Amino acid sequence: MAQVTVTINGRAHAVQCDPGQEHRIRDLARQVDAKVAGFAEHAARAGEARLLVLAALLLADELSEASDALRRLNARAAASVEDPALADGIDRLARRIEAVAMRLETAQI
Repeated sequence: MAQVTVTINGRAHAVQCDPGQEHRIRDLARQVDAKVAGFAEHAARAGEARLLVLAALLLADELSEASDALRRLNARAAASVEDPALADGIDRLARRIEAVAMRLETAQI
């Protein structure tokens, strides 16, 4: 196990991670620290635990929204693949590409 020290809200924290993941852990810690700093600006008297909880909730919300968007995108992609008109169009396009390739191949002989 590798170990990296990250700073969040002015405090250093030693974190163990897989070898080679140190840079990623530092980047993630910078994101958490930025969220905590944003909350700290608006709630100067909030305790560290509360700031960390707020940052965690905000990051979880962002992750949830990104996951939902990805799910919707995947559903749309799956639906479009199952669309017969789209499949027919792709098939016709593939035949045209094959015909052009055959003509080019014949012309170069």
